[in-house]
Amino acid sequence: METLIENYTSYFFVLLFTATILVWYLRKHHIASKITISKIETAKKMGFHEPVSLHPVVDLNRCIGSGACITACPEQDILGIVNGQAQVINASRCVGHGACFHACPLNAITLCIGTEKRGVDLPHVSQEFETNIPGLYIAGELGGMGLIKNAIEQGKQAVTFFTKKLNKQIKTDYDLVIVGAGPAGISASLTAAKNKLSFLTLEQDTIGGTVYNFPRAKLIMTSPVELPMHGKLKMKETSKPELLGIWSSILKENNISINENEKVESIERKKDLFEVKSSKGVYTSKGVIIAIGRRGSPRKLGVPGEGKEKVAYRLLEPELITNKKVLVVGGGDSAIEAALMLCYEGDNKVTLSYRSDSFSRIKPRNLENITEASAQNKVEIIFNSNVKEILEDKVILTINNSDQLLELENDLVYILAGGLLPTDFLQKTGIHITKKFGEAVLKHEN
Repeated sequence: METLIENYTSYFFVLLFTATILVWYLRKHHIASKITISKIETAKKMGFHEPVSLHPVVDLNRCIGSGACITACPEQDILGIVNGQAQVINASRCVGHGACFHACPLNAITLCIGTEKRGVDLPHVSQEFETNIPGLYIAGELGGMGLIKNAIEQGKQAVTFFTKKLNKQIKTDYDLVIVGAGPAGISASLTAAKNKLSFLTLEQDTIGGTVYNFPRAKLIMTSPVELPMHGKLKMKETSKPELLGIWSSILKENNISINENEKVESIERKKDLFEVKSSKGVYTSKGVIIAIGRRGSPRKLGVPGEGKEKVAYRLLEPELITNKKVLVVGGGDSAIEAALMLCYEGDNKVTLSYRSDSFSRIKPRNLENITEASAQNKVEIIFNSNVKEILEDKVILTINNSDQLLELENDLVYILAGGLLPTDFLQKTGIHITKKFGEAVLKHEN
């Protein structure tokens, strides 16, 4: 009898212990779900829930809520757990690392571009990064993958695929012309040198491409990547000058020169070769790799006075600007970061004009910093405003799309309102442009 009682007592304590663990587990997941739901609601209000470009899509029929995707993601609050399954929180902040895709144990995540309602214009390319024009390739941000690591990898692969098809019998000035000297263009140049190709790299600005146009102090988030003719490039966080310095050093070590400040005006396929016309010459080649950014030209406001010398479309040397009345136009990360650097760097009076009623699709750190700067009266933020006219000593804004006008004393204007997709250039070249509505870029095969 005593043995039976002891057995029942043991069973009771085991069941009690199990029940306690189960209650703790369920309570923990319930709290986690409430937190994630709250974050999703906040993201929707702030405009962060809707994806801008590349973003994860979770198959709830497969997801078991392991949390591996959340742990693997190097960004903040892209994914969270709701009722034991992963859900997207801030889709617009996804930068396409693909870490969640690779970490999921049940292949429940697909990386897509665009949504069912909002499409994204992209040039049509094959899995080998070749366009509908044989011998013409696209790599990097223009193809929809904006992360530096992805751009470097694509530049390398595009040259590798081109080399396999190269016909040395065709007489041309170069085997390959590379358009752009950003991450993808530099990687393509290094790979071309490694494969002993004769090549020419043209850059309309200077080495670094889109990265060069980042504000000087901006930190660039990246991850280790294999760079041709150099080896492993290990960086988690770096400044623009440091990254540009590394690239310039690698190019110099390998005797690779870039034709800077030479803009490509047209690319034409003529029988078995390409004719590339630039602002400085005409070149023939067996192949072309376009490695330019998605923002081919800065977006302009089209208002009177925009052509004045005091108006600029990028901020390169904020530390040289002191005691100025500055207007920054825009509400994206570039505009926010420029405003912050100008207000803290040189005792400037900074005003930020944004056409919407709140910031959306900006990084959490930027939102936190600009909110703090506004609270400290370092930056004056004017929402629902548009520039009407730029004068020598002032700027006139319209408020709430009405007749209400606001005049601001002003010395400098920085228009950081994004850029325009070089669609005309691509279509003139003959490249097909397609609009992607939630189509998979990375998808596990069943």
